[in-house]
Amino acid sequence: MSGWRVAVPRGLRAVRSGVPWWPRSIRWRLTLLYSALFVVAGAMLLAFTYFLAAGSKGGRAVTSAEGLEPAPAGGAVTLDPPAVNAVVEAVRSDQLHELLVKGCVALAVMALTSVALGRLMAGRVLKPLRTMTSAARRISADNLHERLAVPGPPEDELKAMADTIDAVLARLEGAFEAQKAFVANASHELRTPLTLQQTIVDVTLADPDASAETLRGALLRVRAAGEEQEGLIDALLTLARSQRGLERREFVDLAALVRERLPTGGVRVEARLETAPVLGDPQLIERLVVNLADNAVRHNLTEPEGSWVSVWTGVDSEGRPGLRIENSGPVIPADQAAGLFQPFRRLGPERVRKRDGLGLGMSIVAAVVAAHGGRVRAITRPEGGLVVEVALPGAAVPA
Repeated sequence: MSGWRVAVPRGLRAVRSGVPWWPRSIRWRLTLLYSALFVVAGAMLLAFTYFLAAGSKGGRAVTSAEGLEPAPAGGAVTLDPPAVNAVVEAVRSDQLHELLVKGCVALAVMALTSVALGRLMAGRVLKPLRTMTSAARRISADNLHERLAVPGPPEDELKAMADTIDAVLARLEGAFEAQKAFVANASHELRTPLTLQQTIVDVTLADPDASAETLRGALLRVRAAGEEQEGLIDALLTLARSQRGLERREFVDLAALVRERLPTGGVRVEARLETAPVLGDPQLIERLVVNLADNAVRHNLTEPEGSWVSVWTGVDSEGRPGLRIENSGPVIPADQAAGLFQPFRRLGPERVRKRDGLGLGMSIVAAVVAAHGGRVRAITRPEGGLVVEVALPGAAVPA
């Protein structure tokens, strides 16, 4: 027997690491499940029918010759009731045996038929799944715009799963596009100080009669460009750390933190600071406060007399600690308020020309708030300026 090799269907090959001889294909699993259920139901029906037939009386037992027709030629009828009953019982037993045998044969034939029909029906049921699998294999990072697009009706579980996968692909496509834009913008922002440094160095080296004062001025400008690049890298690291999530949670009072970081720079500051207990990362929350305060001062009116910043901390109507910073400044279109939280977003030609800030302050604020499970929104003021409201999860005030 060692020389014989039995061909096993691919779907029924054993999984060495799992249950022996258990099929890998879900189509074969469904086929075997359908067939097993049919065989069990058929066997129960056959057994139920057999026991009903076996339990029946099978008619009235013969006790006398009454009611029987006379024998031919007028002879007398000789009747032995026990013998007749024995013959009837034997015939009935043979009929029950024949019923059982034929029922088992029919059950075996129908079991084989159920395997074929079960495989056919399982294939039809799984056909949309095979279509989705082949479509998903074609989708990669280069063609995330494609979708499974399973048609309906019916609105069954497979259609719901396909719609869910399409929604995930849409979110992945948005994330990839945002990542590409972020990398492009970051590369541009990092290239600008490097280009400036190289230009200053080339211009200075091209002047053979450059004095010590000229060289010193060039070095100072190179240093300033390096500091700008260092600040951008620190901001990128802070943004990445915020998007990674919280590594620690401590009690932080927004009022005490804001009191130490009140805006300065020649603007009038109005502060109403009430206790706002927050459980979070102190360094990230401090960065949030610093960024909002710097933006409120940087993007304000150019005249110191009319510029102002209003700061509030406390607990809102929903019982969540929050921070609200409002400032005067240029008019910002209401439809551009949400875009302020995008990386490297600078509104207006004046901001682009002056390169005022790194363009990451508000995006870092949004990332820190998201890491703490809070919410942030920006509201433009019709008369000019901006209102930024931050709400964070509360914490019990420690003793």
